[in-house]
Amino acid sequence: MEALITILALLFVAFVALGVYATVKVAKAAKRGVDRTIDQAKRTVEDTTLRAKSFGQTGVAGELAQLRLSLRTSMRATQDALQAGVAEDASLRESLDLFHRLSAHGRELDEDLKRLEREPDRAHVAGQLPDLRRRTEQITHSADALRFAARDRARQFAEDELSSLSAQIDMEAGALRHWTHTDTAGEATGARQPGAARPGSEAAAPAPGPEQQPQAITGPDPRRTAYPWEKSTRPETTT
Repeated sequence: MEALITILALLFVAFVALGVYATVKVAKAAKRGVDRTIDQAKRTVEDTTLRAKSFGQTGVAGELAQLRLSLRTSMRATQDALQAGVAEDASLRESLDLFHRLSAHGRELDEDLKRLEREPDRAHVAGQLPDLRRRTEQITHSADALRFAARDRARQFAEDELSSLSAQIDMEAGALRHWTHTDTAGEATGARQPGAARPGSEAAAPAPGPEQQPQAITGPDPRRTAYPWEKSTRPETTT
Protein backbone atom coordinates (compact mmCIF):
# COMPACT_ATOMS: atom_id res chain seq x y z
CA MET A 1 0.00 0.00 0.00
CA GLU A 2 2.82 2.38 0.87
CA ALA A 3 4.52 1.58 -2.46
CA LEU A 4 1.29 2.43 -4.34
CA ILE A 5 1.00 5.75 -2.49
CA THR A 6 4.63 6.53 -3.30
CA ILE A 7 4.10 5.77 -7.01
CA LEU A 8 0.98 7.95 -7.11
CA ALA A 9 2.83 10.76 -5.38
CA LEU A 10 5.69 10.54 -7.87
CA LEU A 11 3.27 10.55 -10.79
CA PHE A 12 1.51 13.60 -9.35
CA VAL A 13 4.82 15.43 -8.95
CA ALA A 14 5.85 14.46 -12.49
CA PHE A 15 2.56 15.75 -13.96
CA VAL A 16 2.87 18.99 -11.99
CA ALA A 17 6.47 19.48 -13.19
CA LEU A 18 5.45 18.73 -16.76
CA GLY A 19 2.61 21.23 -16.51
CA VAL A 20 4.91 23.91 -15.14
CA TYR A 21 7.48 23.24 -17.89
CA ALA A 22 4.82 23.44 -20.60
CA THR A 23 3.45 26.65 -19.11
CA VAL A 24 6.89 28.24 -19.00
CA LYS A 25 7.59 27.21 -22.61
CA VAL A 26 4.28 28.65 -23.80
CA ALA A 27 4.87 31.86 -21.85
CA LYS A 28 8.36 32.26 -23.32
CA ALA A 29 7.09 31.59 -26.84
CA ALA A 30 4.31 34.14 -26.35
CA LYS A 31 6.81 36.67 -25.00
CA ARG A 32 9.10 36.14 -27.99
CA GLY A 33 6.15 36.61 -30.32
CA VAL A 34 5.15 39.83 -28.56
CA ASP A 35 8.75 41.07 -28.62
CA ARG A 36 9.02 40.35 -32.34
CA THR A 37 5.78 42.19 -32.97
CA ILE A 38 6.92 45.18 -30.94
CA ASP A 39 10.32 45.26 -32.65
CA GLN A 40 8.67 45.05 -36.05
CA ALA A 41 6.31 47.88 -35.16
CA LYS A 42 9.22 50.00 -33.91
CA ARG A 43 11.19 49.35 -37.10
CA THR A 44 8.20 50.25 -39.23
CA VAL A 45 7.60 53.48 -37.36
CA GLU A 46 11.29 54.41 -37.48
CA ASP A 47 11.57 53.64 -41.19
CA THR A 48 8.48 55.71 -41.90
CA THR A 49 9.91 58.59 -39.87
CA LEU A 50 13.24 58.39 -41.69
CA ARG A 51 11.51 58.29 -45.06
CA ALA A 52 9.48 61.34 -44.15
CA LYS A 53 12.61 63.19 -42.97
CA SER A 54 14.59 62.27 -46.08
CA PHE A 55 11.90 63.71 -48.34
CA GLY A 56 10.60 66.50 -46.12
CA GLN A 57 13.83 67.97 -44.80
CA THR A 58 16.79 69.43 -46.58
CA GLY A 59 20.37 69.97 -45.61
CA VAL A 60 22.22 67.96 -43.00
CA ALA A 61 19.14 66.48 -41.30
CA GLY A 62 17.70 65.21 -44.55
CA GLU A 63 20.99 63.64 -45.64
CA LEU A 64 21.45 61.90 -42.30
CA ALA A 65 17.96 60.44 -42.59
CA GLN A 66 18.67 59.32 -46.15
CA LEU A 67 21.90 57.59 -45.09
CA ARG A 68 20.17 55.75 -42.23
CA LEU A 69 17.29 54.69 -44.46
CA SER A 70 19.63 53.41 -47.18
CA LEU A 71 21.70 51.49 -44.64
CA ARG A 72 18.74 49.89 -42.89
CA THR A 73 16.97 48.95 -46.14
CA SER A 74 20.05 47.26 -47.64
CA MET A 75 20.96 45.37 -44.47
CA ARG A 76 17.43 44.13 -43.86
CA ALA A 77 16.98 42.94 -47.46
CA THR A 78 20.28 41.07 -47.35
CA GLN A 79 19.47 39.46 -44.02
CA ASP A 80 16.09 38.24 -45.27
CA ALA A 81 17.62 36.85 -48.48
CA LEU A 82 20.41 34.97 -46.71
CA GLN A 83 18.21 33.57 -43.95
CA ALA A 84 15.68 32.35 -46.52
CA GLY A 85 18.36 30.81 -48.73
CA VAL A 86 20.42 29.08 -46.04
CA ALA A 87 17.50 26.73 -45.30
CA GLU A 88 17.84 25.26 -48.83
CA ASP A 89 21.54 25.87 -49.53
CA ALA A 90 23.89 25.11 -46.64
CA SER A 91 26.80 26.75 -48.47
CA LEU A 92 25.23 30.14 -47.69
CA ARG A 93 25.99 29.66 -44.00
CA GLU A 94 29.46 31.12 -44.46
CA SER A 95 27.94 34.10 -46.26
CA LEU A 96 25.52 34.53 -43.36
CA ASP A 97 28.44 34.52 -40.92
CA LEU A 98 30.13 37.24 -42.96
CA PHE A 99 26.93 39.22 -42.94
CA HIS A 100 26.75 38.99 -39.14
CA ARG A 101 30.23 40.51 -38.96
CA LEU A 102 29.15 43.21 -41.40
CA SER A 103 26.04 43.86 -39.29
CA ALA A 104 28.23 44.86 -36.35
CA HIS A 105 29.71 47.66 -38.45
CA GLY A 106 26.27 48.55 -39.72
CA ARG A 107 24.84 48.89 -36.21
CA GLU A 108 27.80 51.02 -35.18
CA LEU A 109 27.27 53.32 -38.15
CA ASP A 110 23.54 53.53 -37.48
CA GLU A 111 24.22 54.56 -33.88
CA ASP A 112 26.64 57.25 -35.08
CA LEU A 113 24.06 58.59 -37.52
CA LYS A 114 21.35 58.54 -34.88
CA ARG A 115 23.59 60.42 -32.43
CA LEU A 116 24.45 63.05 -35.03
CA GLU A 117 20.76 63.63 -35.68
CA ARG A 118 20.56 65.05 -32.15
CA GLU A 119 23.76 67.06 -32.48
CA PRO A 120 22.96 70.77 -32.28
CA ASP A 121 26.20 71.84 -33.99
CA ARG A 122 25.24 71.43 -37.63
CA ALA A 123 28.62 72.64 -38.85
CA HIS A 124 30.31 69.77 -37.03
CA VAL A 125 27.81 67.31 -38.49
CA ALA A 126 28.39 68.69 -41.99
CA GLY A 127 32.10 68.08 -41.56
CA GLN A 128 31.41 64.45 -40.64
CA LEU A 129 29.14 63.79 -43.61
CA PRO A 130 31.83 62.78 -46.17
CA ASP A 131 33.18 60.06 -43.89
CA LEU A 132 29.66 58.91 -42.95
CA ARG A 133 28.69 58.77 -46.61
CA ARG A 134 31.78 56.71 -47.45
CA ARG A 135 31.14 54.22 -44.61
CA THR A 136 27.49 53.88 -45.63
CA GLU A 137 28.35 53.21 -49.26
CA GLN A 138 31.00 50.66 -48.29
CA ILE A 139 28.65 48.72 -45.99
CA THR A 140 25.68 48.82 -48.34
CA HIS A 141 27.88 47.78 -51.28
CA SER A 142 29.11 44.73 -49.35
CA ALA A 143 25.58 43.83 -48.25
CA ASP A 144 24.24 44.21 -51.80
CA ALA A 145 27.06 42.03 -53.14
CA LEU A 146 26.14 39.20 -50.75
CA ARG A 147 22.45 39.50 -51.57
CA PHE A 148 22.92 39.57 -55.35
CA ALA A 149 25.33 36.62 -55.24
CA ALA A 150 22.87 34.57 -53.18
CA ARG A 151 20.03 35.36 -55.57
CA ASP A 152 22.15 34.56 -58.64
CA ARG A 153 23.16 31.24 -57.08
CA ALA A 154 19.56 30.31 -56.34
CA ARG A 155 18.49 31.33 -59.84
CA GLN A 156 21.27 29.25 -61.44
CA PHE A 157 20.30 26.19 -59.41
CA ALA A 158 16.67 26.65 -60.43
CA GLU A 159 17.63 26.92 -64.12
CA ASP A 160 19.83 23.81 -63.93
CA GLU A 161 17.06 21.84 -62.26
CA LEU A 162 14.55 23.04 -64.86
CA SER A 163 16.87 22.02 -67.71
CA SER A 164 17.39 18.56 -66.21
CA LEU A 165 13.66 18.16 -65.65
CA SER A 166 12.89 19.21 -69.24
CA ALA A 167 15.38 16.67 -70.59
CA GLN A 168 13.82 13.89 -68.49
CA ILE A 169 10.34 14.87 -69.66
CA ASP A 170 11.47 14.82 -73.31
CA MET A 171 12.89 11.33 -72.85
CA GLU A 172 9.71 10.12 -71.19
CA ALA A 173 7.57 11.66 -73.95
CA GLY A 174 9.68 9.88 -76.57
CA ALA A 175 9.27 6.59 -74.73
CA LEU A 176 5.51 7.07 -74.55
CA ARG A 177 5.38 7.66 -78.33
CA HIS A 178 7.42 4.52 -79.09
CA TRP A 179 4.26 2.54 -79.95
CA THR A 180 3.77 4.62 -83.12
CA HIS A 181 7.11 3.38 -84.45
CA THR A 182 6.11 -0.19 -83.63
CA ASP A 183 2.91 0.19 -85.65
CA THR A 184 4.81 1.56 -88.63
CA ALA A 185 7.24 -1.35 -88.52
CA GLY A 186 4.33 -3.81 -88.31
CA GLU A 187 2.68 -2.33 -91.37
CA ALA A 188 5.92 -2.47 -93.34
CA THR A 189 6.48 -6.12 -92.34
CA GLY A 190 2.97 -7.10 -93.33
CA ALA A 191 3.41 -5.50 -96.74
CA ARG A 192 6.53 -7.59 -97.43
CA GLN A 193 4.97 -10.93 -96.51
CA PRO A 194 4.93 -13.48 -99.41
CA GLY A 195 1.56 -14.12 -100.90
CA ALA A 196 0.14 -10.82 -99.77
CA ALA A 197 -2.26 -9.16 -102.14
CA ARG A 198 -0.91 -6.21 -104.03
CA PRO A 199 -2.89 -3.06 -104.70
CA GLY A 200 -5.15 -3.45 -107.71
CA SER A 201 -5.18 -7.27 -107.56
CA GLU A 202 -8.97 -7.27 -107.07
CA ALA A 203 -9.52 -6.25 -110.66
CA ALA A 204 -7.24 -9.00 -112.00
CA ALA A 205 -8.81 -11.80 -109.95
CA PRO A 206 -11.47 -13.86 -111.85
CA ALA A 207 -15.04 -13.40 -110.69
CA PRO A 208 -16.55 -16.48 -109.05
CA GLY A 209 -18.89 -18.43 -111.31
CA PRO A 210 -22.41 -19.52 -110.41
CA GLU A 211 -21.20 -23.05 -109.73
CA GLN A 212 -18.77 -21.80 -107.12
CA GLN A 213 -20.33 -21.75 -103.68
CA PRO A 214 -19.05 -19.47 -100.98
CA GLN A 215 -17.01 -21.28 -98.42
CA ALA A 216 -18.37 -21.52 -94.92
CA ILE A 217 -15.06 -20.62 -93.31
CA THR A 218 -12.85 -17.96 -94.83
CA GLY A 219 -9.26 -17.27 -93.92
CA PRO A 220 -8.06 -13.96 -92.54
CA ASP A 221 -7.73 -11.13 -94.93
CA PRO A 222 -4.03 -10.74 -95.62
CA ARG A 223 -4.57 -7.06 -96.33
CA ARG A 224 -5.77 -6.41 -92.80
CA THR A 225 -3.25 -4.65 -90.62
CA ALA A 226 -2.08 -6.74 -87.70
CA TYR A 227 -1.87 -4.69 -84.54
CA PRO A 228 0.73 -5.78 -82.00
CA TRP A 229 -1.72 -5.74 -79.11
CA GLU A 230 -4.17 -8.16 -80.77
CA LYS A 231 -4.07 -11.86 -79.97
CA SER A 232 -3.34 -14.25 -82.82
CA THR A 233 -6.39 -16.08 -84.21
CA ARG A 234 -6.49 -19.72 -83.25
CA PRO A 235 -6.94 -22.12 -86.24
CA GLU A 236 -10.31 -23.81 -86.51
CA THR A 237 -10.20 -27.57 -86.01
CA THR A 238 -12.42 -29.91 -87.90
CA THR A 239 -13.26 -33.45 -87.05
